[in-house]
Amino acid sequence: MRLAIDQLQAICIHRYSRYDDQGRSSMDSKGTGQRSMDLRRFNDITAKYNQLKIAVIGDFCLDRYLEIDTSINETSIETNLPVYNVTKVRSQPGGAGTIVNNLVALGVGLIIPVSFCGDDGEGYELRRALGQMPGLDMNYFMKTDSRRTFTYCKPLLMHDGKPPQELNRLDSKNWSKTTESLEMQLANSLREVARLADALIFLIQVDQPETGVITKGLLNVIAAIASEYPDKPMLADSRQGLAGWPPVSFKMNAAELGVMLSSDRQMSLDEIGQSAANLAKFNHRPVFISLSEKGILAADRDGKTFHTPALPLRGPIDIVGAGDCVTANLATALAAGASLQESIEIAAAASSHVIHQLGTTGTADIQAISELL
Repeated sequence: MRLAIDQLQAICIHRYSRYDDQGRSSMDSKGTGQRSMDLRRFNDITAKYNQLKIAVIGDFCLDRYLEIDTSINETSIETNLPVYNVTKVRSQPGGAGTIVNNLVALGVGLIIPVSFCGDDGEGYELRRALGQMPGLDMNYFMKTDSRRTFTYCKPLLMHDGKPPQELNRLDSKNWSKTTESLEMQLANSLREVARLADALIFLIQVDQPETGVITKGLLNVIAAIASEYPDKPMLADSRQGLAGWPPVSFKMNAAELGVMLSSDRQMSLDEIGQSAANLAKFNHRPVFISLSEKGILAADRDGKTFHTPALPLRGPIDIVGAGDCVTANLATALAAGASLQESIEIAAAASSHVIHQLGTTGTADIQAISELL
């Protein structure tokens, strides 16, 4: 059953509140969200990561970084304009590939990408970068001449002793609809990997509907899979919003929740918790809301809420990739048997590590997370 926007608004108008014996709401009873997991429990959870099989379904792109040496001064003879001399090119998987990067860093045993790339140079780079990662099954990652490879080209001005300065990004995207034949291939792949995987992660990175991996047709397949495997962790994140999605676990930020509720005002933490609880009860799946400096909030299918605060900043930050890091850590922890509270504590620590990596889309391994916990 899909969650239409008018249904969602009706649900969220009617607030559900849970109270403890002293008459406090569940959010109040959690206080500021004190962390409850010790290192032994963290080690028990993460010890299972190398046994897990996690599928990532969605828009993979190529992140291409061009490092420009600002100490080299040159002027073009033809245009009389300054020349940017690129002295280093770095390419790595982005979009859903960022989630894969984090799963690899966590040591997940088998990672199954379900996606496509173009039959072009960028597609070659993307497949090569993915193929060099340990633990990936590339049998469901298709190459097609009907699409171009989604690419973010990121020029960086490199200054001695300073963080990189990112210039205007150069994007290569698809503007036509994904073909029916490719959609059918993706649907068949998804049905097959859903039987194999311990958890499924869905990501829409494209801005234009119907131009990427997850189309309306694929949402119908996701709905059937969610119904067939009601207890299997399935997390969805989408730049286009999650209204109209079938009942899987929604992962979004507070602004995206506001858009879903057609609310243009800033909600309080308690209001966010109530709305997340309504969604979780309706979908019969957990819901996760990332709250930037306020941490992460989760709600279970019974409407109970959990919250963990963000870790303090330790210097300059770069938030690129933080959301995908949270998604990867939530899915992996849940698949390993972590509770909702434990999963958001792990994800908060992981994202704190990632945002302190500058000039790249970072990842967090188990050691880095354990040090912050």
